Amino acid sequence: MDKFTTIQGVAAPLPMINVDTDMIIPKQFLKTIKRTGLGVNLFDEMRYDDNGDEIADFVLNKPQYRGAKILVAGENFGCGSSREHAPWAIKDFGISCVIAPSFADIFYNNCFKNGILPIILPQEQVDMLMDDASRGSNATLTVDLVQQEITGPDGGTIKFDVDPFRKHCLLEGLDDIGLTLQKQDNINSFEQQMSASRPWV
Repeated sequence: MDKFTTIQGVAAPLPMINVDTDMIIPKQFLKTIKRTGLGVNLFDEMRYDDNGDEIADFVLNKPQYRGAKILVAGENFGCGSSREHAPWAIKDFGISCVIAPSFADIFYNNCFKNGILPIILPQEQVDMLMDDASRGSNATLTVDLVQQEITGPDGGTIKFDVDPFRKHCLLEGLDDIGLTLQKQDNINSFEQQMSASRPWV
């Protein structure tokens, strides 16, 4: 998993509440177990019409937001089923930070495990960032995980909270496997002791 320290980029506004995981990545794209290749189908039913053509007025189809690195969304983002493909699709599209007033718990946890920083802010601060994001290509935000600070296009800053352990994992690029591998020497030692004391196992 890539380390997350600071990102600077365009923020896309998605002022919708209760965006569920089926809206993020519809069920027909859940056949893969790979984390890559899902970005093209992110928000598939909102991005494309029945013929597979792009819907021009959907935010991520607009030229100024195609390279968005940050998503500013409404409350209860990521509700619905617990599919891990949802953060996979967001990350594969190129978005590394989602800002909202609230998240569904499982989606929120899955974000951290896949290198995405979900930030919870009061509604009034989300509204301010949503307004910033509406400026299109001028809607550049900087998210500094070390300082736990968001800087807007006009230089204003907003502080955010994040669990210290999850912050550490993002800064070091550690998912669950990476955390386990930090104990590789202990694991090897245990396996050697087990092989010596219980060779029949």
